[in-house]
Amino acid sequence: MLPNIPLKRIDGSAENLQDYAGKVLLIVNVASHCGFTSQYRDLQNLYTANQAKGLEILGFPCNQFGAQEPGTAGEIANFCSSKFGVTFPMFEKIEVNGDGTHPLYTYLKEQAPGILGTTGIKWNFTKFLVSKDGQSITRLASADGASKMEEVIQKLL
Repeated sequence: MLPNIPLKRIDGSAENLQDYAGKVLLIVNVASHCGFTSQYRDLQNLYTANQAKGLEILGFPCNQFGAQEPGTAGEIANFCSSKFGVTFPMFEKIEVNGDGTHPLYTYLKEQAPGILGTTGIKWNFTKFLVSKDGQSITRLASADGASKMEEVIQKLL
């Protein structure tokens, strides 16, 4: 079961992680000026192909890695929709490491530590895949592209 974690959409509307219960979730810390930014296209394609089957992709802008997400909420939303046609849910800019870590990322990092048990997020576009029942959480690296994501997602759908 998913925990009760408040979330705020990029447009300011309130949600809760529990609103996504029963869905396969792909949660990604994103940035508009990163070498991996082209992954927005792959993420949108995955979303388009699998949303009806129960996939939700949740994008969380983060400016902690090389200051690669400096924009305002409006600028980020406009960039994602105009450049990559993003229709999956985007959320307010958050921190994924350090004292200001968003509770969602505290939870995800505890449930799916990285290599050698490290918990810190290493870079933009780190992905967490959460099963429909919320019991299985897998961490995927920034460099893991569409083929790797598709393979793991299909097993969970």
